[in-house]
Amino acid sequence: MPPAQPRSGARRGAAAQTTSSVQKACRILRALTDARTTRLTDIAAAAGLDKATALRLLETLARDGFVTRDAETKQYSIGTELFVLGAAALARFDPRPAVRPSLLRLANTFEDTAILSIPAGAESICVDVEEGRYPIRANYLQVGSRRPLGVGAGSLALLAWMSDAEVEAVMPAIAARLDRYPRITPALLARHVTEARRRGYAVLVDVVVERMGGIAVPIMGRDGRPVAALSVAALTDRVTERERLLAVALKREAAACEAQWNRAPAKPAPAVPKRRASTVRPDLRP
Repeated sequence: MPPAQPRSGARRGAAAQTTSSVQKACRILRALTDARTTRLTDIAAAAGLDKATALRLLETLARDGFVTRDAETKQYSIGTELFVLGAAALARFDPRPAVRPSLLRLANTFEDTAILSIPAGAESICVDVEEGRYPIRANYLQVGSRRPLGVGAGSLALLAWMSDAEVEAVMPAIAARLDRYPRITPALLARHVTEARRRGYAVLVDVVVERMGGIAVPIMGRDGRPVAALSVAALTDRVTERERLLAVALKREAAACEAQWNRAPAKPAPAVPKRRASTVRPDLRP
């Protein structure tokens, strides 16, 4: 007799369980992108899992090379397979080489930390950092750090330059993640979005961390949407006292990055020369 086929309900249950396990594993990998999340307890908490489930999934991910575990410290970190996946993803669009000179110039000029962030759904991700020489460093981000959009100057710039429809759509997801930031509310973010658009740059101080803050501008893609944000993090006084100078410098660097990324492929010259429109948004010019 042919083997009995599983009932449709059983098949649906198995599929749901598989999907759930995949989602849990993805949450673990997302938690590990923060370099400070290395212990089993912290990973489980960040992923919203119990320790037994987190441990089981971590062991599976480690066997396949997506996670490594230090035998002495018992701490976990991302594995080589994730580096391979990351390299493949960045081959499509990697903003870091183009922005690195800007980060160096900003950190050298203002002696504070310069940061590059990119959007990812309802979050922003820090992908590059250049620390300044000033002895008190206000930066509390590391490469790989994730935050809800609007939490931090660079993250706020990404949110503010999204369309109104996108801001409205993403705000519920942001609001659900603000429990770690008691000073930030959806209403406060809405006010800062309006103010950032009016100024042409984003400023956020004394909100994420007291006496610290940042100033940022978006880097716009050819489709008119923000593809990254360039920011400077510093003590609040160092931001407010030099706000105009910082804004001008950030806009200049963002415009240079936009011009490099948005440069269209060479085309045959038209019979009648036409003046080419600027790819830099007027509200981002110094």
